[in-house]
Amino acid sequence: MTYQYIEHIDSPNDLKKLPVEALPQVCAELRDFILQELSHNPGHLASSLGAIELTVALHYVYDSPEDKLVWDVGHQAYAHKILTGRREKFHTNRQFKGLAPFPTPTESEHDAFVAGHASNSISVALGMDIAHNLQHSSQHTVAIIGDGAMTGGLAFEGLNNASMDKNNMLIILNDNNMAINALQGGFSQYLLELSTSKKYNKFRWIVYSTLNKLGLISEQKKNQVLRFNNYLKSILSKQPSNIFQGLSIRYFGPTDGHDVTKLVKILAEIKNYTGPKVLHLITQKGKGYAPAEKEPTIWHAPGEFNLETGERKASKKVALWQEIFGDTLVELLQADEKVVGITPAMPSGCGMDKAIEQFPNRVFDVGIAEGHAITFSGGLAKEGLKPFCNIYSTFLQRSYDNIVHDVALLDLPVTICIDRAGIVGNDGATHQGLLDLAYLRPIPNIRIFAPMYAEDLQEILHFARTFEHPLAIRYPRGMAHYCEKQLPKVEYGKGICLREGEKGAILSLGAIGNNVEKALETLPNIAHYNMRWLKPMDENLLEEIRKKFPKIITIEDGMVEGGFGSAVVEYFADHHEPISVLRLGIKNQFVEHGSPDELYHLLGLDVEGITQSVRHFFDL
Repeated sequence: MTYQYIEHIDSPNDLKKLPVEALPQVCAELRDFILQELSHNPGHLASSLGAIELTVALHYVYDSPEDKLVWDVGHQAYAHKILTGRREKFHTNRQFKGLAPFPTPTESEHDAFVAGHASNSISVALGMDIAHNLQHSSQHTVAIIGDGAMTGGLAFEGLNNASMDKNNMLIILNDNNMAINALQGGFSQYLLELSTSKKYNKFRWIVYSTLNKLGLISEQKKNQVLRFNNYLKSILSKQPSNIFQGLSIRYFGPTDGHDVTKLVKILAEIKNYTGPKVLHLITQKGKGYAPAEKEPTIWHAPGEFNLETGERKASKKVALWQEIFGDTLVELLQADEKVVGITPAMPSGCGMDKAIEQFPNRVFDVGIAEGHAITFSGGLAKEGLKPFCNIYSTFLQRSYDNIVHDVALLDLPVTICIDRAGIVGNDGATHQGLLDLAYLRPIPNIRIFAPMYAEDLQEILHFARTFEHPLAIRYPRGMAHYCEKQLPKVEYGKGICLREGEKGAILSLGAIGNNVEKALETLPNIAHYNMRWLKPMDENLLEEIRKKFPKIITIEDGMVEGGFGSAVVEYFADHHEPISVLRLGIKNQFVEHGSPDELYHLLGLDVEGITQSVRHFFDL
């Protein structure tokens, strides 16, 4: 398919050469291009469709990469990628050795900062803007925050700081779901036009100059003028001031985020205003594609689909780990009225949608606020409830202090269900769940379990309902394996032997053990132990292993340093046991994007890699 404009845009400078009247057509072409590409190369669709006009207007008015556009979250940024020289490679987006799934400075100078997680843009942009001021630079800084990222506590910390320190940052609130002010009638639009009009700002300057000449405005009291300005708007609109105005941050909006020509005008007007500013845009996730507009949650990342009919490609019917969790949580909610569920804005992704539908008063979506989710769970547990808090591994990092201070310190019975642990895949380095074992293990009172099979997850969740201590359960993304033979039930702190052998032993933790089992089908006389628990470790089983084998291999789907293998080595070292241990896992690195199969192969953790390591270590 050929396009009139975007085929000739390889940088923002090419976009600027077009007349403003051409921009709606540029937006239409970008929307079609993204739909065409994502229909067969899956990615994050609805959010990027909703941010196209905003992206075009930003690159038309600002001068990237000199001006810094800080995206939050990266789901919004596909049009940004296309306009900044990556159109020809966009078909490789999220693929192994292809374009990164989210903005990253290692890929393009137009990507001001990494944007894999949520809520960091305001803090980052504020730091950049103050750095520019200290270095007497005229660069502009824009934070583009959306997709619910304003529910994260870090965003509010950044806002608070922005209201205190001298800066000229622009915050664009891409409001596609959660509105701060309702967009009602034409008067809100009138306030926006009033705020950006030359007459209004001339009047505002006269007021300021007059008060200053009378000695009524000191350097410390200049914010009083801004507060007066916001107060005037509040009186005219008959609405209370919002949080931005309360913080003395100039507020513009809300306005239509899909009118690209008007956005260009607004951005050009406020570009050089001094002081922190917020432009509030109302946008629609999935804009321009009817199925995505109707069901934006489903079309956030829909997989492959038929562009003409909107029919999504059916996936194979398999049991996914998150589905097993979700179904089991429903069983627990039915069995015990003290059970409650908590998710930080991922109810469908983590499998809690059924539980929310059936038990709306006992399952809580707290927004993109992982720290709050943990502390909230601590409060629930302190008063006698049994909270099951589900958080993706990579996002759990943001709640570390809350786990330590608000759960572990009081030994509260909070069950932390860690979804997407280990290799996640195409979302790349920002989303791989590789650190949880290492950072949770040193925390007193917390217990850690990793299921190898679907049955293990079901059993440990039922066990957790009556367990009176903090418990972390970590499991991966994707298909769960059911065991083909009868295994011992899950017991507290107990591992099991899956396969006997005499030449050596492999100790695995979690679902990676399934790769070990496949590798051992072609390897003679190697024992395999599924340890199940990282903490407490089954020391009796370790003693049995030590007496039988002079050499062992540990394997885990996480960082080697500080993780499961380290725990085994520490046990033997503390007990002065002379045993040789090879630790397999991820070696102190961030893992790039690609399919799980490609990444396991890259890391030597697929069946082939494990086989080679076993043969070499045991001299087979």
